[in-house]
Amino acid sequence: MHAHSHTYIQTQLHIHGLARLDRMINKESQSSDQLTTASRRGVRMAKIAVALAAAFMLASIAVIISIAVVQNHKKTYISSGLKYGIVLDAGSSRTTVYLYEWPAEKENNTGVVRETTKCQVEGPGISDLGKNEDQDKDTWKSLKNCMAKITEAIPSYRHKSTPVFLGATAGMRLLHMKDEEKSYAILKDIKNYLSSLPFNFQNASIISGQEEGLYGWITVNYLKGNFLEKNLWNAWVHPHGAETVGSLDLGGASTQIAFATSEDAKGEDIIKVSLYGYEYNIYTHSFLCYGKNEAEKRVLAKLLKESTNWANVKQPCYPSGYNISMLVEDVFGSECTKNDLPTNYSPKQNITFYGQSNPEQCKVLVRSIFDLTSCQGAENCSFDGVYQPLLSGDFMAYAGFYWTARALKVEGSKSMETFDTNMKLFCSKDWKTLKTSIKDIRDIHLKSYCYSANYVHSILADGYKFNTDNWKNLNFQKQVNDTSIAWSLGYMLALSNMIPAEGKILKLPINKVLFTGLLLLFSALTIITLTYLVIALVRFCY
Repeated sequence: MHAHSHTYIQTQLHIHGLARLDRMINKESQSSDQLTTASRRGVRMAKIAVALAAAFMLASIAVIISIAVVQNHKKTYISSGLKYGIVLDAGSSRTTVYLYEWPAEKENNTGVVRETTKCQVEGPGISDLGKNEDQDKDTWKSLKNCMAKITEAIPSYRHKSTPVFLGATAGMRLLHMKDEEKSYAILKDIKNYLSSLPFNFQNASIISGQEEGLYGWITVNYLKGNFLEKNLWNAWVHPHGAETVGSLDLGGASTQIAFATSEDAKGEDIIKVSLYGYEYNIYTHSFLCYGKNEAEKRVLAKLLKESTNWANVKQPCYPSGYNISMLVEDVFGSECTKNDLPTNYSPKQNITFYGQSNPEQCKVLVRSIFDLTSCQGAENCSFDGVYQPLLSGDFMAYAGFYWTARALKVEGSKSMETFDTNMKLFCSKDWKTLKTSIKDIRDIHLKSYCYSANYVHSILADGYKFNTDNWKNLNFQKQVNDTSIAWSLGYMLALSNMIPAEGKILKLPINKVLFTGLLLLFSALTIITLTYLVIALVRFCY
């Protein structure tokens, strides 16, 4: 009995032990499942946190880039409006009216002027007024139409504050030499008309060749951004290491060269100018009677002096198959050629030129109008005995230089060899071939482009001393940033005091303090999130 009872008790204890062990195992299993679930949930949360941190870091970087781009490249201003300026470029062969605009805020008076409208007055330059009554009527009508177009482009409330300038160049300089009283009468009529317009008339005058060259240089470098640039902190500053670009302008009656030279250079053609707090030593010279049209008259005069039959004069620069008749006064009626007129010839006598398409003879003929012997091998001399420092840096060649390069298909920067090759090819073509291959140039200009090409080559290579090495520094262009390269912009900037002698700080899209704060804030957030991501990556790997 006792033995049986003892055995029963042991059996019950064993059963209870197994049950308790089973419960403990189940309990541990449940705890393990709970830990696994929690661990998985923790991993998911960590992944979400890492993804959010990465997204936040990318967003911060995007914000930093965005505010930097806006700060440095935003060109337009939501402002109280625009201001305007009108300049009439009264050249020897035509008059062009330019309308410029810039933001109205006083702080933004530098670095933002652009050309918005340009109008070409039909007919010749104002120096021809008074020669033909019907022609005068057409010129005045076209001028008034241009000014009406300009007037419509300017809001009426800005009319009274819009300055108007007229600058007359070499055509009027020549007329002033020939007939001073007539030049003053023409200017007086122009002034009276411009004063009657609803604008703020400022000035109408004949500018000197030196001024024309300097204003052209200012225009080129202003448009190229060589005077000022916006830095990261909203300020207009002088570009670090910036070099200025030389200016080459070719008009109808004169041509100008201007470039920055060494501080020790001296002479009557050296001008010291102060722009935005920086001083520049500028060489600028204007060659009167070396404009494209007047130089062509000198070429024709040279041919006539060497010819015995003016009814049949061979012209090597004109294309074969082309001929043109004109009066003696058309060649010798200019101040640039009057001294070459042979005796016993009537101004109304007819002359006829016959094209020859002879590149070599044309080159010799055109080169002969330049006095290259007076410099006698002097290093600092161009031609006609004129002092010129050694060339340095890049040059922008515009106006007549550009149109000649365009006809030869050598716009932009090309090698001297390419220019020479295209010039020879162009000058070898007859009139029929030229007219077939080039349809966008009027006949009156097309027949003269072989002469123009040789003229450009001679003045650049023989005169200014460009060679095969530095010819690539020449850039033949007509515009920069959709604004025409012309002395007129530099003229307006100088006369309206829009280029101060001292630099100024200008307001940009974002206030300097706010911009700095935003930059620091998002930079700090980027660093924090990047640090978190690095720590999370280390934990995940180890």
